[in-house]
Amino acid sequence: MDIIGTVRNWVGRLAELGVSLLALTIVAELLGLGSVPFMPEGVSVISNVTNVVDSLGSSGLVGLLAVWVLWLIWSNK
Repeated sequence: MDIIGTVRNWVGRLAELGVSLLALTIVAELLGLGSVPFMPEGVSVISNVTNVVDSLGSSGLVGLLAVWVLWLIWSNK
């Protein structure tokens, strides 16, 4: 089952890369640097994150439970 461990390792590293790129893009947008090279023109990460948070907030307790479950999954990599 070494293949499963290898795939799991790759997926974990890709997820970490995605979160790092997301954080970099948010910081670049907050600093007013405009678009970053790896994002398409006209895409605003901050507005997308805001929309996700709004949709979770409008779900009330179910949204909070969903965030809690996702956090548990992420922290138990």
